[in-house]
Amino acid sequence: MKMTRIFAAAIAALGFAGTTLAAEGEQYPPKEHHWHQDGPFGTYDRQAVQRGYQVYQEVCASCHSMDLMRFRNLAQRGGPFEEEAFPNPNDNPIVMQIAASYTRVWDRDEINDDGDPVERAGLPSDPFPAPFPNVQMARASNGGAYPPDLSLIVKARTGGENYIYSLLTGYYDAPEDSHLAPGMYYNPYFAGGAIAMAPPLAEGIIEYADGTEATVEQMAEDVTTFLSWAGDPHMETRKQMGVMVLLFLLIFAILVYLAYRQVWANVKH
Repeated sequence: MKMTRIFAAAIAALGFAGTTLAAEGEQYPPKEHHWHQDGPFGTYDRQAVQRGYQVYQEVCASCHSMDLMRFRNLAQRGGPFEEEAFPNPNDNPIVMQIAASYTRVWDRDEINDDGDPVERAGLPSDPFPAPFPNVQMARASNGGAYPPDLSLIVKARTGGENYIYSLLTGYYDAPEDSHLAPGMYYNPYFAGGAIAMAPPLAEGIIEYADGTEATVEQMAEDVTTFLSWAGDPHMETRKQMGVMVLLFLLIFAILVYLAYRQVWANVKH
């Protein structure tokens, strides 16, 4: 009997310790946030996408790449610089100006008289430039942590837009009983509660071209909207196609029913 009590006490102590550790690294569920693109008829907020690109360009692009994005994508449907006057994204003057602001190596095998690779101005067909030339430099510049690519980050994370928004707005002072390693920050929306990325947003760090107040919540919402569009730029077209298919099926069902009534109208049942 005594051994049984000792064994039960040991099991209870282990269970309590496990609960304490789980509570210390507990991950909060994402905040519920309304998104303009939600629902079967939702569309991207064009102004939010444009502001979100500005946030990415001025804040996020220094560490995070978007390898699957090309400059011309910015002028596609729903993009920040979509214009009906330029149906071909490669001809969009804003996109051409953005691309030309970057220099690219024309051909690594072609060198000039000084032995340096020949460079050229960027083109709309070029991909977004990577902030670091290799993984090793990216880790060395971020305390050993590798900044993830943001091309599909909204789709790659459980919770989608709500998770990204919660993460960007979820930095708090660490609890007194927490044990954060040097260079880590407390964010209960991140798995384990400790994240290597410093709070990227602060009040007024950018100035929106449309005059919108750049609060942390506003910037987080805008850049999340931009990343959502970047990960699924054909969402609006897909939703419109779905509505058209449903309408077709409804009309077809009505016609089939009327034909059925007409064929069997004179038949006794």
